Amino acid sequence: MLCVYVSLLLALSTVGLGSLTDRQTDFGLKVFSQLARDSVDQNVALSPYGVASVLAMAQTGAAGSTRKALTAAMGFSLQERGMSQQQRLLQRDLSREEGVDTASGVMVERKMSLEKGYRRALTKAFQTHPNQVDFTKPEQAVNIINSWVSDHTGGEIPEFLAPGSLSDETRLVLLNALHFQGLWKVPFDPKLTQERMFHCANGSSVPVHMMGLTNRFNYGEFVTADGVDYDVIEVPYEGDSLSMLLVSPFEPEVPLSTLSADLSSHRMKQWRTELRSVKRQLAMPRFTLNSEVDLKTCLINMGLGDMFNLATADFSRITTDERMCVSKVLQRVKIEVNEQGTKGAAATAAVMFSRMAVEELTLDRPFLFLIQHKPTGAVLFMGQFNQP
Repeated sequence: MLCVYVSLLLALSTVGLGSLTDRQTDFGLKVFSQLARDSVDQNVALSPYGVASVLAMAQTGAAGSTRKALTAAMGFSLQERGMSQQQRLLQRDLSREEGVDTASGVMVERKMSLEKGYRRALTKAFQTHPNQVDFTKPEQAVNIINSWVSDHTGGEIPEFLAPGSLSDETRLVLLNALHFQGLWKVPFDPKLTQERMFHCANGSSVPVHMMGLTNRFNYGEFVTADGVDYDVIEVPYEGDSLSMLLVSPFEPEVPLSTLSADLSSHRMKQWRTELRSVKRQLAMPRFTLNSEVDLKTCLINMGLGDMFNLATADFSRITTDERMCVSKVLQRVKIEVNEQGTKGAAATAAVMFSRMAVEELTLDRPFLFLIQHKPTGAVLFMGQFNQP
């Protein structure tokens, strides 16, 4: 396994977007740090932009304590003055970048009515309109969403949602898709690629195809707040507006989670200021990463448990038809790095569901029973009934 931390830094020069992009970046980096902490010896890939975009759509429809929790965890609110327009400009400018495509999508249960204010917010900030889907036919809905994701990731992620991942209780799926394809400004010579050993975090060593390039790179040496030394080297793509930053500790036994915990938009700006053009001989693996995660546990650990609980979640700005909560936040990322450049695709979804009150409850399946003395709370008998 390749134990490489890869960060694609989108170098946006648009004036006025700094406030929102910094806050979205910080939130995405925190999510990655949480993931890395739980996956010390494993490969992890994430789209910070994708996670921030989907949860921003959820935040726009949140109210009460749910909205407060999302604003606190994310560090920004699209309800703040000018933020909604910044979101729209950010999405527009990314899509204008050659080699980058991004899109937001909303799939809504066809019988559910959305609040007019939420529809306006989706149009204004995310340039998208709700698509009606019949979630009473879950597998058909899975196919519709997978087709949307495939179309917006250049076919790189054809089967985002697995069969059975939606149910007839699904009411809303918020989506973000990101597709990137970039050629190195100076490509690696395939003739210089050779097999070398890669030393993994778990102590093992495996052979990999190591690419080589001698050139002038922006390079710097830094120290984390805890005193861990590491270096950063920037590998630019054609056009210079996008680049890959490779970050590695000096000492091989230092876990990458130590570095990811120190990352922030402020730290990355420090890199930009202090990187210097130097001649270096770079050797890096040719690799492909496929990552599929449910971010629910990460987000709960970041203080967002409220939105996953049907009893406490408040998304009344989306609809007042019924109470909804988030059931899962899924992301799939595919990254391929070779001598010519990089291909990357990411799809992110927040799946929201509701449980309608039913007129009849039929116990035609196994059930538990408890006989309780109400005044004292004592449970006198209990059992499970599996078969008559």
